[in-house]
Amino acid sequence: MLKNYIIVFLISMVPLVELRLAIPYAVGVGLPIVPSIIIAVIGNMLPVPFIFFFARKVLEWGQDKKLIGGFCRWCISKGVKGSDKLQKKGTGLYIALLLFVGIPLPGTGAWTGTLAASFLNMDFKKSVLAVMAGVLLAGAIMLAASLGLFGAIDFLAK
Repeated sequence: MLKNYIIVFLISMVPLVELRLAIPYAVGVGLPIVPSIIIAVIGNMLPVPFIFFFARKVLEWGQDKKLIGGFCRWCISKGVKGSDKLQKKGTGLYIALLLFVGIPLPGTGAWTGTLAASFLNMDFKKSVLAVMAGVLLAGAIMLAASLGLFGAIDFLAK
């Protein structure tokens, strides 16, 4: 059982799939729901501060490198332009971040949301709270979907 919890934790840290795959995995292997969700949320949130504080630094470091410089400069430029426009919108931006992270589609999770918050120079604490709320929303949606999917499979197997 410990091995499966470790797998849930590790899956939830993987970009693009995050807890959107970790929770169905936990339900599929029959792990208890509450500890599985707690472990998946912790695993999903663990990289958030590192992404927030270091993603922009990596881009700034790479902007004068031959192979990646153009891409890094483009990302920084887009982030600055987007930040100027979005900062005028105020707290609605954080609701948008919550919803972006909370919709369980590939590419809309904590990693991408935190990258966007970092590039847009959003407030760290407010961004983390919005991302955390989005992760919890995505977790609830994925749990409901997983229980329905596996419940249907179990029903058909009988």
